[in-house]
Amino acid sequence: MILCSTNDPRNRATFREAVDRGIAEDGGLYVPVSLTPFTPGELAGWKGMSLQETAFAVSRRFLGDEISPAPLRRIVEESMTFPIPLRRLEEDTSVLELFHGPTLAFKDVGARFMARTVAYFHRGDDREVDVLVATSGDTGSAVAQGFYGVKGVRVVLLYPSGKVSKIQEQQMTTIGGNVTALEVQGTFDDCQRLVKQALTDGEVKKHRRLSSANSINIARLMPQMFYYFHAGLQVGVSPVFSVPSGNLGNLTAGVLAHAMGLPVRKFIAACNVNDVLPEYLRHGTFRPRPSVQTIANAMDVGNPSNFARLMAIYGRSREKMAAEIGGFSCTDGQTRETIRAVYRKLGYVLDPHGAIAYRAWKHEQGMRGQGIVIATAHPAKFAEVYDDGMAAGITIPPRLQACLERQKQSVRISSQFDDFKSFLIHHT
Repeated sequence: MILCSTNDPRNRATFREAVDRGIAEDGGLYVPVSLTPFTPGELAGWKGMSLQETAFAVSRRFLGDEISPAPLRRIVEESMTFPIPLRRLEEDTSVLELFHGPTLAFKDVGARFMARTVAYFHRGDDREVDVLVATSGDTGSAVAQGFYGVKGVRVVLLYPSGKVSKIQEQQMTTIGGNVTALEVQGTFDDCQRLVKQALTDGEVKKHRRLSSANSINIARLMPQMFYYFHAGLQVGVSPVFSVPSGNLGNLTAGVLAHAMGLPVRKFIAACNVNDVLPEYLRHGTFRPRPSVQTIANAMDVGNPSNFARLMAIYGRSREKMAAEIGGFSCTDGQTRETIRAVYRKLGYVLDPHGAIAYRAWKHEQGMRGQGIVIATAHPAKFAEVYDDGMAAGITIPPRLQACLERQKQSVRISSQFDDFKSFLIHHT
């Protein structure tokens, strides 16, 4: 697999080089130079394949010969140890439940695959690597769990103080070991900026070996294609995927799956009031701005990194992008209204992110066929969002309850790069 930078297609890298660097040296993100799609005949032969078998087939085609079949199969089997059920809610609507992994969020898929890939690439290497992670909620704990105890890896999580749920914060700050949580006095966009700046800072790179486990890293993004293929081929028709969208990594993975041959009728970028992508799709103007805090905090992103990847994939054409992706946004009030309505009608509890995706699918005018609503996190992570009656019916899984009882450990820093730089260089 050869990849190139979104800033300059002449800047190329192998998959391993892209994983190690996190982002290109020119500050761009890596995208495939080309993809070889599966034919309809090949996909027809996947009927009845398990999630692990599907994941192996997709990763084998994407990676080529960069990881030989036997270790790649081990990476897949050790990563995909939990179910990803497609639950039928209504005649035209299914929910893809991505919250059955160790940290009860969709980020477990990419984080576990990446952790094992990094360990494979660096087997026998004694030099420590710092894996930097900016998180608005679930990414941090998923990456921390994925890399916990991995020899030669130090995980540094950056999260915005006061802007994640209590349970999410506890998940990130009670792990210990090789994981350090930095509580940043700012927004997710500040956390993301600090990570990107560190990855290209010459002085930091002299002292520390850096990578990133956000969806800016291709090894975090690529495995998310697995569940698109797994779900899309189950419905038997070209579905519409309604995708909770913040930093746009989940959406980009779906678009890449489509480019690799998965039949998809359309994608819906379902956003909260941080509607940078829907605005671009409507008017053709990309207008990054400070994020606004909402109850769907994983989507509180005002300058989504993966927009650069989408622009590269669609040849910088708004028209081509809008032909495949629809935009939608809603308020906290509308999100709560949707959660209550679905519970009353169907007895199903959506988390805030999944609720926005459900509302987006139902809002689309003239959309027929099958819709797959992506539910990205367990409702128990957002207990404060629900009415008392609904909250009483949500069982907190034991692994979440356990982290609530442990002592929070975090390091508070400002949103200034010099403070983060000093931490990276001097903290051991």
